[in-house]
Amino acid sequence: MKKTFLAMSMMSAIGFMSTFAGSAAAQSTVTIYGIADTGIAIEKGGSAGSVNKLTSGIGSGSRLGFKGTEDLGGGLSAFFLLESGINIDAGSSGQGGLMFGRQAYVGIKGDFGSLTAGRQYTPEYLTLAFADPFGTGFAGDAANIMPNSGTGASRMDNTLKYVTPSFDGFTGELAYGFGETAGDNSAGRQIGAAIAYTSGPFAVRLGYHNRNNDTATLKNTDDGKTTLLAATYDFGVAKAHLAYGINKGLNSSPLRNTANPYGSLIAPTASTDSTDFLLGVTVPFGSNKILASYIRKDDKTAKNQDASQLAVAYVYSLSKRTDLYAAYARIDNKNGAGYTVGSAIEAGSGDSALHLGIRHSF
Repeated sequence: MKKTFLAMSMMSAIGFMSTFAGSAAAQSTVTIYGIADTGIAIEKGGSAGSVNKLTSGIGSGSRLGFKGTEDLGGGLSAFFLLESGINIDAGSSGQGGLMFGRQAYVGIKGDFGSLTAGRQYTPEYLTLAFADPFGTGFAGDAANIMPNSGTGASRMDNTLKYVTPSFDGFTGELAYGFGETAGDNSAGRQIGAAIAYTSGPFAVRLGYHNRNNDTATLKNTDDGKTTLLAATYDFGVAKAHLAYGINKGLNSSPLRNTANPYGSLIAPTASTDSTDFLLGVTVPFGSNKILASYIRKDDKTAKNQDASQLAVAYVYSLSKRTDLYAAYARIDNKNGAGYTVGSAIEAGSGDSALHLGIRHSF
């Protein structure tokens, strides 16, 4: 009798735990995802000579990510994302060895929009990625010439970000990055914002970034301010891309490669007053896609170090997750300018580059 009662009690407990586990699983999810991207890069034009290499993250930075959500009820949900950069060619960690250097944040969302905290992309960088037919990757990466935030990095640490829900096609973002400098709450702080509108095939986005360049010992520097207006229109047979940027102040338009790549007697310096113009196109047909863009930087400082970039790429999709690509870009530097042709994660070493590779998403 006791054995029968004990067996029935255990079965009831197991049944309850199974029901609870099933309920919890239905209310929360965790997804593992990633990109493995690697290929051959042939870089030319640098003072050290041509460079041929097998490299990682040409079209998209290779990564391993974890994301999840939990339904909190009442229309609220909690969510997180942890994304680690991986160098496929060497098996090492990207972003200087940070464990989750690409993104790391946690947040809450509901009818009010979403609020997140952690390491996140700046609203201005997301505007550049939206404008660029190359998606800030391949040899034609717009960030070769255009700033992808106030300090050249596409992400902000120690950041709170709010994203609105959509109101008749309008959305907005506001981000604040704490400088975390003892005794000076403004030193090192960053502020970003964006507003976007989408209606059918037309989309437009305005992004802004402001970086305070002060440190614990360096005071009264100029803020770096970057403003970027971008628009796209999808005609079906082709998608047009257009962008115009204004960059003012220290670190408003930094060089990706700061090692004097062309061996100039006077090393190039980053412009503190410039404008950028981008004109691009995406042409899909079947499993194929052609990307092309022209970018021009107008340096308004006394050095007049202008630059322009022409780029083209061909992408062939083997499946929904795997594609092959070939990309080429060339930069014309003026008056000792030092811009280089890089990729999604590299600054590049010269004024031209050819990329051939494969990209797989999972």
